[in-house]
Amino acid sequence: MRIFSLEGKLAAALTFWSLLTSVVLALWLQWFDSAAWAIAASVLVLVLPALILARHLASPVAALIRAVSGSVSAFGDGDFSFSIRNTRRDEVGDLVAAHNELGRVLREQRQNLFQRELLLDTVVQNTPTAMILIEPGGHVVYANLAARGLLNSGRTMNGADFNVIVAEAAPQFSEALNLGTDVLFNIEIDHEEETFHLSQRQFKLQGRTHRMVMLRRMTRELSRQEVATWKKVIRVVSHELNNSLAPIRSLSHSGRELARRGDLDRLERVFDTIEERARHLGSFVQGYAHFAKLPVPQRSTVEWLPFLAALGQHSPFRLAGPPPTTAGWFDRGQIEQLLINLLKNAVESGGAVEDIELAVTLHGRDVRIEVRDRGPGMSETVLANAVLPFYSTKRSGSGLGLALAREIAEAHGGRLQLANRPAGGLQVTLILAQAEDAARSQAKGNAAP
Repeated sequence: MRIFSLEGKLAAALTFWSLLTSVVLALWLQWFDSAAWAIAASVLVLVLPALILARHLASPVAALIRAVSGSVSAFGDGDFSFSIRNTRRDEVGDLVAAHNELGRVLREQRQNLFQRELLLDTVVQNTPTAMILIEPGGHVVYANLAARGLLNSGRTMNGADFNVIVAEAAPQFSEALNLGTDVLFNIEIDHEEETFHLSQRQFKLQGRTHRMVMLRRMTRELSRQEVATWKKVIRVVSHELNNSLAPIRSLSHSGRELARRGDLDRLERVFDTIEERARHLGSFVQGYAHFAKLPVPQRSTVEWLPFLAALGQHSPFRLAGPPPTTAGWFDRGQIEQLLINLLKNAVESGGAVEDIELAVTLHGRDVRIEVRDRGPGMSETVLANAVLPFYSTKRSGSGLGLALAREIAEAHGGRLQLANRPAGGLQVTLILAQAEDAARSQAKGNAAP
């Protein structure tokens, strides 16, 4: 037990009061013959000092408790500036010290939170992406500087009706908003066409569903990507042309010498080689032209069993499970070409041909077509770039197979996914929407600028 603790102070006070009571009682017993009168006299004499002593002991504790109570109420109101002077060395002093430390920590946390909010607001306000937060009633809660400059001539938008702002903006912006998905659209600004990316997200804020609209100017980025793509195209085309033209040039010279010598047997082989290189060059150019001019899908009802049977004539595979009884809805020629490319890649992956599987399943409103192999799979870098045009890890690859497959999938309102299999190998998944979803996706695509 500490000497200066409440318990120690109370024990000392009781001990002192007991001794004082004993002394006073002994004195009164000398004056009175009756013990009852002595006790009564002692009580009368000691009541007032007892009250004064109790008040002296309890008053500081009560004052500190009232101070702590008021400070805690201030903490509840968000005011952390209170601190209580403390000179006590008992449990009440420990409580006051803990209270003061709590106030200091809360003040530091509020200061740090304010600095982080200031930093976040500075970043959001100065980002080139226009950001508008809209509450459920359709009014703007927050808009950064880019949004004000783009949609409201630099004026504040807080509290404004977002529908009114959209009505005064370019019609392409309203059409992109109505699609409800991420979309690219073009707007003419100062007699120059600008490309924007629009994205919309919904989330709950203080229990209410809010909508965040983000607009990003993509013109410069797309221009840089276009230039980089063209440079890559030129490098690939130049490489392929040189690979074909160099031997043709050399063989032409050799053919001229053989013709001069009259060696017709060897001359025929020279012409055959020239024809082969010319055919390869024609196929290469035709592949690029086909990628650049992919026709709009002509969807129709396709029964799965005959379709898969015909596909098996082009490339071997093992069907994993029965296909759906519901017919598919897609461009038969394009999807067949897509799957032929995927199966060809599976054959060339290095795994056993008999391990190549094709599965067709229904998942909700989507059809999933999976092509699986047991090759080495792909590294993370290759997975991230595999569907990009002109990207290839094959020595003689054009880098157009998977890019064309993705183009066909997206033209059908679907998507292409690549993933390594847990036990080794690669799985390429084609996800296609059913008839109603595909038609809706096509309508949105036609409405987009």
